[in-house]
Amino acid sequence: MNKAIYIATSEENSGKSIITLGLMSMLMGKTAKVGYFRPIVEDFEEDKLDNHIETVINHFGLDIPFQDAYAITKSKLIKKKNKGKIGEVIDLIIEKYKRLEERFDFVLVEGTSFTGEGTVIELDINVLIAKNLGIPAIIVGSGVGKTLEELVDSLHLAYDSFKVKEVEVLAVIANKVQPENLELVTAGLKKSLPEAVLVNSIPKISSLNNPTIQEIVKELNAKVLFGAAFLNNQIGSFSVGAMQLRNYLLNLKENGLVITPGDRADIILGALQANESVNYPAISGIVLTGNIIPEESILKLIEGLSTIVPIIAVEEGTYVITNKIGAIKPKIYANNKEKILTSINTFENYVDLDGLTEKFIKFESEGMTPKMFQYNLVKRAKKHRKHIVLPEGNDDRIITAASRLLAMDVVDISIIGDKKQIENKVLELGLTFDFSKVQIINPSKDEHYDDYVNTYYELRKEKKMTLEIARDLMEDGSYFGTMMVYKGHADGMVSGAAHTTQHTILPALQFIKTKPNSSVVSSIFFMCLEDRVSIFGDCAINPNPTAEQLAEIAISSAESSLAFGIEPKIAMLSYSSGSSGKGDEVDKVRKATEIVKAKRPDLKIEGPIQYDAAVDPEVGQSKMPNSEVAGHASVLVFPDLNTGNNTYKAVQRETGALAIGPMLQGLNKPVNDLSRGCTIDDIINTVVITAIQAQGL
Repeated sequence: MNKAIYIATSEENSGKSIITLGLMSMLMGKTAKVGYFRPIVEDFEEDKLDNHIETVINHFGLDIPFQDAYAITKSKLIKKKNKGKIGEVIDLIIEKYKRLEERFDFVLVEGTSFTGEGTVIELDINVLIAKNLGIPAIIVGSGVGKTLEELVDSLHLAYDSFKVKEVEVLAVIANKVQPENLELVTAGLKKSLPEAVLVNSIPKISSLNNPTIQEIVKELNAKVLFGAAFLNNQIGSFSVGAMQLRNYLLNLKENGLVITPGDRADIILGALQANESVNYPAISGIVLTGNIIPEESILKLIEGLSTIVPIIAVEEGTYVITNKIGAIKPKIYANNKEKILTSINTFENYVDLDGLTEKFIKFESEGMTPKMFQYNLVKRAKKHRKHIVLPEGNDDRIITAASRLLAMDVVDISIIGDKKQIENKVLELGLTFDFSKVQIINPSKDEHYDDYVNTYYELRKEKKMTLEIARDLMEDGSYFGTMMVYKGHADGMVSGAAHTTQHTILPALQFIKTKPNSSVVSSIFFMCLEDRVSIFGDCAINPNPTAEQLAEIAISSAESSLAFGIEPKIAMLSYSSGSSGKGDEVDKVRKATEIVKAKRPDLKIEGPIQYDAAVDPEVGQSKMPNSEVAGHASVLVFPDLNTGNNTYKAVQRETGALAIGPMLQGLNKPVNDLSRGCTIDDIINTVVITAIQAQGL
């Protein structure tokens, strides 16, 4: 069964609380442990809780602390967005959601309510959140004040907003529809939306769309004089008692709220008597306006009545209060069990529960967003903590990245360099840096230096290595760091911010060497595009691989893909798709594809294939209609370094994609190379993937 659902709307007062409560009830009956999460909540007072969260947690008895049930308030979100830091908000939302996902079998995620400041951006934010959480959506819309065409158009627009970002919409629900229009609305939506989308309509329920006395007390800051035990009385309508009693009694309606000045004892007593009479409808309560409390004799008379409805007093005049009551938007509170049960019952009566359950079971999240991928990387690295050595301690970016990695608490770190110089750099850069958690190594003064020199000499003496040369080389950070990995004093190394690729890789080839089943060291980049993460290989190491080497690169890249949670669908790229192309280069790719198929028949692979046919579903379908890979490739293997390196850089620059890597494949222990133009984020990401590589050894 799918792990979560996102309830979204595109407007205020859609009544999505009914959907939340109904879904929670349904899920509780089908799933052992159900969680609840609101990524963004309205601002709330320090000593109070968000009403949505409080209601759901209390009614369903969820074991979720309030602070864990939401990520950020709307005002903080707006401040972050104005500073261009929306990415930080998404990171926080993913992190908090994932904590709940680990604890529960299913998580119901409720989107924003479109109230207050920031409503303009809310639909886009909801789409972005659902996309990054990788979960499908249910869209809810209100029929209040809309024609059929307007309601259908508004829900279709919301549907398109999610689908354009490849967020699957499982169901669309039209809420607060006039009962006589239910079938008409359902038919209109079904005609407008794809057949796969479940469509339901829910009528406007008066008991859910009118406030209770409790809500009026809260909104008007009223004083309760009588009937505190009946504050959950539902208001059916309200009217002002300003006329003579004999005339006003004719205007009373079932569950009506009486609004009258506090000195109108005739209206007050007459309404209470009518409430007890079988000849008149029951009233829900009385609001006394003008900051006037009835005289003591009247209060005493009221106290002696056998039935008392809530009587509340407010400061403002009748006209103002009547308008304020009319403007109150009803809510569902934790202690209003009647409203909660009515909501659940309404949902069960009008929503196709079996169809919805089937949608949940069938849904499988496709693809992975960059934020999801990066979150999972850090999570996996933390799971089995590893020790990574950074040999370029004289580079500002390395020091800054190390500071952030310490704050993330994701890996243990050793830095090769002069401790005094690094301390000065930390002060100069204004970094927070806990030196007690970092090993700073000066190679020639380290306790392992002589052992490393002798080990290197023994490993390379047949290659005319001398002790003197070994001593000189072992003072080099790259050689010393690689030897730390070889000896098991570190689990992996990341270098190359200030050195060439050859300077990083050569020591690894000399004594870490390649795996028994590998004849070539290759590289991949994790290309984090807007809506997916693709693997590009080899874009950094091998200038012109043979067919055999290309096949090995493809297999290594597929194994790396699996190790990082991405299903490998391999595209062996060329300037031709299928069997039509001729020439040495396309023949090489064709041969490499056949080698992979023979060695690893379990892998999905297509080649030769052009880039557009590999990644674009429409082009892939037209050029290779029977292919499992065409249009959906996740691992793209380039025929040579010239093509691969230029393509990854072009994609990175033109699309704004994040390129994580290169990550080296084929070595016995992980050593990874940075670009000399790398950013601090590049360093952090490479350290994290190196730590994950080390976990697999």
